Amino acid sequence: MRLLLINPNMTESMTRSMTDVARVTAGPAAEIVPLTATTGFPYISSRAEAQIAGAGVLETIASHRHDVDAVIIAAFGDPGLVAARELFDLPIVGMAEAAVMSAAMLGERFSVVTFSPHMARWYDACVRQTGLGGRFTGVRCPADPPAQLGDVQTALRPELIALAHDGTRSDGADVVILGGAPLAGLAPQIAHETPGILVDPIAAATAQAMALARLSPSYRNRTARPAAKTSTGLGQALSTVIAGETT
Repeated sequence: MRLLLINPNMTESMTRSMTDVARVTAGPAAEIVPLTATTGFPYISSRAEAQIAGAGVLETIASHRHDVDAVIIAAFGDPGLVAARELFDLPIVGMAEAAVMSAAMLGERFSVVTFSPHMARWYDACVRQTGLGGRFTGVRCPADPPAQLGDVQTALRPELIALAHDGTRSDGADVVILGGAPLAGLAPQIAHETPGILVDPIAAATAQAMALARLSPSYRNRTARPAAKTSTGLGQALSTVIAGETT
């Protein structure tokens, strides 16, 4: 089994850390194929940036769709996820949605802890789009954004642990999702220092991508496929998919 892990952010170090988590989760059962965006932003931190990055996600999937069994969109806002599922005949998993679905299976109520207030409203909307808003206790984050992203796991570790405590003890969450690509791999490191259950979104996305690939879903007669049409200015692989061609 081959899983394509697309980092829509342009930061290679994030891709490496998320790939490490995915490979530990998959073990020998799946090969992780990581790709990092070559255009866009070092880190996506708004819905506008996610819309732009989503186009690159579609181009990347189109170019590799015949070589993999499932796709992981490795950015917490899941840029391009809904559109990708309309276009491509293979399982597409977003790390935010996967984390939420996993949290809902691990406990009755869940919260999100992230590292910057810039993402709070957007992440709140991401959760509510899954339809599980009634079990969501909210987003907890520091009052101020970090000066840099490369060391948030170490620089903000005490504060993130405190926020996880707030999510469980004050908000009543059973499960805490650590949201955002820079936090990949932190959950198992701090699990013994926090109450409740911690979810790493990349681990959740990897496990779900493998499960969906094993289901071998048939896309032959699905009704959500967009009407075929011509396009201008897109990459050859994506324009071929939009034109309704399967090769």
